[in-house]
Amino acid sequence: METSVNNPEVTRSTTTLRVTSSIKPPEMVKANRLKRSYRQIRTENIFRKTLIVMALAMLVLVVGVMLTLVVQSIPSIKLLGVKYLWGKVWDPVQDIYGAYPFLLGTLLTSFLALIISIPFSFSVAIFLGEYYPRGWFSNLLKNVVELIAAIPSVIYGFWGLFVLVPLVRNFENKIGVQPMGIGIFTASLILSVMVIPYAASMGREMIRMVPSPLKEGAYSLGATRWEVIRTVVLPYTKSGLFAGVLLSLGRALGETMAVTMVIGNTSLIPKNIFSPGNTMASVIANEFTEAASPVYLSALIELGLVLFLVTVVINMIGKRIIKRFTNE
Repeated sequence: METSVNNPEVTRSTTTLRVTSSIKPPEMVKANRLKRSYRQIRTENIFRKTLIVMALAMLVLVVGVMLTLVVQSIPSIKLLGVKYLWGKVWDPVQDIYGAYPFLLGTLLTSFLALIISIPFSFSVAIFLGEYYPRGWFSNLLKNVVELIAAIPSVIYGFWGLFVLVPLVRNFENKIGVQPMGIGIFTASLILSVMVIPYAASMGREMIRMVPSPLKEGAYSLGATRWEVIRTVVLPYTKSGLFAGVLLSLGRALGETMAVTMVIGNTSLIPKNIFSPGNTMASVIANEFTEAASPVYLSALIELGLVLFLVTVVINMIGKRIIKRFTNE
């Protein structure tokens, strides 16, 4: 018994038998591979079809919103025609509807807020992305910026009424303007604060994605921090920075409650940036529940359609500019 166990020939044959038994036939290996490949292909097809369905659902949603606005605006479109866009009088009592004061107020507040917010947005983005990318202070400032985006707009409206309006009124007294406090300028200030996080967050992420060898090469040639930012970082991230600005503009165009509370809510064409006015979103919020006649209601819905089209056009222009920057 011991001889048979300790015999090298027996041990070698036993090991060979075990190894041989552990080797699967080529047909079995091929079948397992085919089964695994079939399962992978089926999973990939299901995932691809799911993505297609979700993309089509978003397309149907946008088209459905637009068609709803168009259908509900038909009475106003038939009655007023194209002159609705250029009409300067909005008088629901006499069924006179002109969207020009609200279109002008929307563009004024949005672009003025964008002009005010861009320096702060880019400064925060450069500070967090280049000077202090990590650390407790960087995390604190990043959380504060994100918190600004999370505050409800009605809270901004209350803050504007009790804090910003008195400050603007004092400023208007000093420069010799009628001290109302409310108006286009006040609404733009609130909007500028509200849209800062969008451009700042995207700009910070784009700046952090700049390849280190590009910056290190500039430093090795004797460039200063400012020169690296101006000649390397900003040109490399210009498309992302502009995309953040575009997001900020889209947020400003559609803002309702904060603007409604401080803009003055008048249907007159603003004479200057300190005059009271109205935006398309604010007039819809103020008058939608008061629309008694079908034409009045349809005119307000058409105002929403105009706002929708303005947003689409501005986003398309922005996308073309971003594409041009990217190609360069």
